[in-house]
Amino acid sequence: MKVRKAVITAAGWGTRFLPATKVQPKEMLPLVDRPALQYIIEEIAASGIEHVVIVTASGKQAIENHFDRSFELEHFLKQKGHSQLLHEIQAISQLADICYVRQSEQLGLGHAVLITERCVGNEPFALFLPDDIIRADVPAIKQLLDVYDRYGCSVVAVEPVARHDTASYGIIEPEHVEERIFRVLGLVEKPEPEKAPSNLGIVGRYILTPEIFAMLRKTPPGKGGEIQLTDGLRLLLDDEPVFACAFQGRRFDTGTPLGLLLASLEMALDRPDLRDNLMAYLRSLELYSK
Repeated sequence: MKVRKAVITAAGWGTRFLPATKVQPKEMLPLVDRPALQYIIEEIAASGIEHVVIVTASGKQAIENHFDRSFELEHFLKQKGHSQLLHEIQAISQLADICYVRQSEQLGLGHAVLITERCVGNEPFALFLPDDIIRADVPAIKQLLDVYDRYGCSVVAVEPVARHDTASYGIIEPEHVEERIFRVLGLVEKPEPEKAPSNLGIVGRYILTPEIFAMLRKTPPGKGGEIQLTDGLRLLLDDEPVFACAFQGRRFDTGTPLGLLLASLEMALDRPDLRDNLMAYLRSLELYSK
């Protein structure tokens, strides 16, 4: 079955960015001149997925407002003759058909996925963790979709991580299938380096079959009463194969201030209108540091 829907989990508090995220959703913090979440929606649209379910929480109205029409702003831009800006603003609301589900309690990633079941229905779907911005010639989720089309099973995105960082990731036990593709034999959540079955860490892109919902309903809450997606995937392995794709691209963890800054710098350096002045400034900092 074709993957027609994507789920984005955007209900977190963004505590690492406080006080900036006191009233501003973390997902709406800017990367150069657009919010981080817009890059995720653009990746979805570029991969041929038209329907998006965003899991939000109290205080996240800015997300809905951003992806809706703004007739007053459009009228102002039209009156001022800013045709290019007008086109860009109008295009935002046309990226995808978006609906919203509110997670009333912070009960874990697995719970955030589970509450989208009515919107997703009995069909496979893409899942995005919006902290992970991935720059790639072929969109990362499209790379996973290609694997799903070949094998018809759930697919998780993985990348090699430093051994001392395994305790920050879900780590797979892999069986090599073809170039960059693995069958997942097991998953370990945040293992210490000496207990990690590999150095392949799961990052924020998934293609999931609808059977994941039944697995999450059977998943007992763990620490803090949270339902973990990794536990649900582990149960899913008992019923059907799961594959992993070592995607090609460069990932930024924009869930940290440093990651957001580094992603902003790299994207700005790719912009012809910003590159020269930014490079001059960075060179001046290097001279100043001496």
